[in-house]
Amino acid sequence: MKQIPDKDIIIFKSCLITVEYPGIESSTKYVFDKLGIEYKILEDQTCCTGLGHYSDVFDQFTTSVLGARNFSLAKKYNQKHFVMMCATCYAINKKVANILNNKSEVREDINEIFKESNLEHLTYEKGDIDSTKNLFHVVDILYKKKDELSKHIKYDLSDFKIATHHGCHYCKVHYDDTIGGYRNPQILDELVEACGCETIGFYDFKRTTCGSGFRQRYANKDLSMDVTKDKLQSLKEDNVDILVHLCPNCHVQFDRYQNYIDDDCKTIHLNIAQFIAIAMGADFNKVIGAKAHTVPIESILTDLKEVE
Repeated sequence: MKQIPDKDIIIFKSCLITVEYPGIESSTKYVFDKLGIEYKILEDQTCCTGLGHYSDVFDQFTTSVLGARNFSLAKKYNQKHFVMMCATCYAINKKVANILNNKSEVREDINEIFKESNLEHLTYEKGDIDSTKNLFHVVDILYKKKDELSKHIKYDLSDFKIATHHGCHYCKVHYDDTIGGYRNPQILDELVEACGCETIGFYDFKRTTCGSGFRQRYANKDLSMDVTKDKLQSLKEDNVDILVHLCPNCHVQFDRYQNYIDDDCKTIHLNIAQFIAIAMGADFNKVIGAKAHTVPIESILTDLKEVE
């Protein structure tokens, strides 16, 4: 298995998380603190361009310029690794690193832009960031520490029926770097199990996309909602209480649109960091960010029981 760090980490801020579900970031920090993972969060980091890139607003070169600019922060703050909370940030940044390292003409053009903008300190050199050794998703870091999770679990969530959704941009873009498999991914299931719970495992439409497709949510809304409906219907038929996922865009698609698609579906949607933080006893408002959710998650509170 690839080497996974627990220090010298920059947590890469996500625009979707900051705007839609800030509790994912605070939950990630809460869990990392519990597990003794050392990290920084930088105010001078910029967006990965994900939403715009996949909607054809930002071309690949522009995205690569911004990626090189963000990667320069590793030198500035003497940190080696970026850890993404968002699966799209993960996929995009890995692609940008591979382009910068393998296409000298792109790297030279970007460095010339930095020079012309009086930003010579941002110069990207081949190998500054390795897509496999320096870029990770939060679930990668948590997976390394999964055997330590049980030491910090305060609440038993095993009575809830739990399913997982792994997200396209973590499992279907950089196959070789995906922990837990990409055909039938298990990393989220294993993390849930490390908290003393079981998942329902494979279910109909488990490997189906959330339906958002970025632009599809707006350009082909009927198609987008139909795909999401299939997944929600499957969860409803299996009486799933909690769907655990790792991507804020999937979170938006399920949580914001569930009542619109089927208001009889009562599945609660949680990022894996939120799920673990709840199990560890985090405050529902200050850490989990319960009030940002469209489908209420406070109902979990009434059924929480402490680990014996």
